[in-house]
Amino acid sequence: MSSSQPQQPNDDESRRREAETAAAMRQRALMILLEPPARQRLTNIRMVKPELAAAVENYLINAASAGRLNRALTDEELKQVLLSLQQPKKDFRINRR
Repeated sequence: MSSSQPQQPNDDESRRREAETAAAMRQRALMILLEPPARQRLTNIRMVKPELAAAVENYLINAASAGRLNRALTDEELKQVLLSLQQPKKDFRINRR
């Protein structure tokens, strides 16, 4: 009376392992692409704006794979990348007469 299910590879488990592997590879790439103060800044940004941090990571990894980034970025250089990737804030004005 054992309830046996067909033994298939667990897709969820394999997807989880692939995601962990991809995340580990991203972290190793960022260790090479960013100096320690810049990495700390990106970690702080990830806590507040995870979508911005992901965009910066993607930009850095793509730039490195395309050969446009051949050394580790300093904190000041990372600030410039952040400024260029951030969407401008919209300014709303209400005129009262």
